This record gives sequence, C-alpha cells and structure tokens, in this order.
Amino acid sequence: MREKHGLDATDIRILSAVQKHGQLSKTRLAEIVNLSPTPCWERLTRLKAAGFIRGYHADIALDRIAEFTQVVVTVSLAHHRKPDFDRFEACIRNIDEITGCVATGGGMDYVMTVLCPSLAAFQSLMESLLAAELGIERYMTYIVTREVKSEPPNLAALTARIGR
Repeated sequence: MREKHGLDATDIRILSAVQKHGQLSKTRLAEIVNLSPTPCWERLTRLKAAGFIRGYHADIALDRIAEFTQVVVTVSLAHHRKPDFDRFEACIRNIDEITGCVATGGGMDYVMTVLCPSLAAFQSLMESLLAAELGIERYMTYIVTREVKSEPPNLAALTARIGR
C-alpha cells in the first residue's frame, strides 16, 4: 500500500534508516533496507529531491559540554490576529536560545523550549521579549529537571497506523 505522497514501505525503511543512522554509505543503507545498492540510492536521491529529508544532524550531549538551564514556556498573546502571530513568530525565529516553538490550539498560543546558561539568563531573555512589545499577555515557565524521552518518531510504526 502506498502512503501519503506516494511513499511505500521501502521508502519508509529508507527514511527510518537515515533518521536513525544519519548519512550512510550506499552499501550500508542498502543492507539496512534490504534492497540492492543502486535502486536504494536512487530512491534516497528521489526522497531528498522531493524534500522528505531536510538534513542530517548530530545528537550532541549538551550536558557534557556545559551547564545550562532548560525551560518550557507557554505563551498566550493578547490579540489573535494574523499580524500579531506573524510578529511574534518572526522574533522567536531569530533567538538562538529558543530551540523549539510550536503554535497550539486551546488555552495557550505557543509552547517554547528554551536553553540558557543560567536561570538569570533565562529571566533576562524573557524580560527582553516582554520589552519587545510582541503582544505577550501571559506566560508560564516550567523548569526542566530531567529529560525523560527525546527521540524522533518511529516512522514505520506511525505510518502503519495510518492505513487502519
């Protein structure tokens, strides 16, 4: 069965392999996917060209490099017009300490993940956001005490459930 955007089970195996292992040699990828090297590499090339692979990244052990404070912040804007959202999002995209931000439906408009060298640095960042007049009505902060789980989704399991 073909999934959304014309992906089949082999495409999903290829995407899963590069998601888990990063860049692989043609031979190693073919072994993992159980396909001969040339057709496997052609599929990978097609998946890259179609935009299914955004890039390759390393999972860096930040805690081994330096101490930092991780905070989850929920944000609610005072007004809910497109220009208000656009102004807030444009600002957030340019702040290195904000490593993740999703727009949400419901009580809060955004949930952000923030990494700072200290709690004082985080407070300074929040004060600068408030001073920037982005229309923040309220925000709630949650200090991360430990990471319980952080991993990409299991593509094979996720797509298997779509067809049901």
